[in-house]
Amino acid sequence: MSRNLAAILGGAAGAVALVVIVGLLLRFCLFHKRGVSRTSETGSSDPSVQGLGRHIGVQLSLREARRFELQELSSATKNFSDKNLIGEGKFGEVYKGLLQDGVLVAIKKRAGAPSEEFIDEACYLSSIQHRNLVTLLGYCQENNQQFLVYEYIPNGSVSIHLYGVGQVSAQKIEFKHRLSIALGAAKGLAHLHSLSPRLVHKDFKTANVLVVENFIAKVADAGLRNFLGRMDVAGPSSQVTADEIFLAPEVREFRRFLKKVMHIVSGYSFWS
Repeated sequence: MSRNLAAILGGAAGAVALVVIVGLLLRFCLFHKRGVSRTSETGSSDPSVQGLGRHIGVQLSLREARRFELQELSSATKNFSDKNLIGEGKFGEVYKGLLQDGVLVAIKKRAGAPSEEFIDEACYLSSIQHRNLVTLLGYCQENNQQFLVYEYIPNGSVSIHLYGVGQVSAQKIEFKHRLSIALGAAKGLAHLHSLSPRLVHKDFKTANVLVVENFIAKVADAGLRNFLGRMDVAGPSSQVTADEIFLAPEVREFRRFLKKVMHIVSGYSFWS
């Protein structure tokens, strides 16, 4: 009995230590990035990237998002076959696709009329480059449908490895690898918070933390809630309704997303 109690206490202490370490790292990254150029860790020295704005109509970076043709995306997904359907999120259905050049991609699809705002938002999100963020490669809007094309992450999300069943979750994540994933996710969030103006994720959870080789974490759907808030008629972000359980008290009460609120959400996710 005493051994079981010791094991439980040890596990709890380890979890607390992990949350504290990640919190300190996130705070360190935020303070460190305040004096650093926006292009740090992006691998880009293009000055136009540094001055990229969030507002519609602002001159975009030279590194614009790739415009895909619907025929190309249809061919990549075998005409959006059910066999290629790998999930569904806030933007819509998600398909796995293989482009003609051999690149695997994840394609988000939804109904939507063509608009310049969609192109501007897609170009802005694709300009955000970081090794711990899933990259938006391009977009498409044809036949009253809108598509976002992301890099494909084959190892799935952290939530699948933690809570999933079957072959997908067969790979157990050791504590040192969990720590590596948590630190990588914290770096991705810190980069978002270092942008000017700051970009708050608003939907951070283990399902949106994907894992690549060597247990490197990539945060997915960064800026997607902002994207949908500006594109849809549902209203501004302060009006957003959400069904996630990992919402901070400030969000549930005041329906507003702040940087400190996201620290609480991040803590919940890292704790899980």
